[in-house]
Amino acid sequence: MTRASARFPGRAPIDAYGNGGFRFAGMSHRGAILCLPSGVYAWEPAVPLDAASFAQVLEERDALQILLLGTGAKQVFPTGELRRAFAGAGVGLEAMNTGAACRTYNILLAEQRAVGAALMPVD
Repeated sequence: MTRASARFPGRAPIDAYGNGGFRFAGMSHRGAILCLPSGVYAWEPAVPLDAASFAQVLEERDALQILLLGTGAKQVFPTGELRRAFAGAGVGLEAMNTGAACRTYNILLAEQRAVGAALMPVD
């Protein structure tokens, strides 16, 4: 996986989600996104999710305590392989539906916590 340029360089709350995308920092993006300390990025995860889909997240592990995984309209639990990859990197992984992940991300971001989010779109 090659590192893409940030859609927004820095941290930004999620202003809206739905219709297959997200709004943040006065911008919109269709598709999945990664919200990391270094910026907000377009994200094309493998299906089913695997550790390689999170290479960029794990590169920033020193700046993260937890990654919120928004799995779309319904909560989907990560595989054991994925949980082990995050545990080995010392980063918590919490899976929830995308709406809950956006709300939780915004709260933790406002508290200046070391949080990231990997968000799948919902229609």
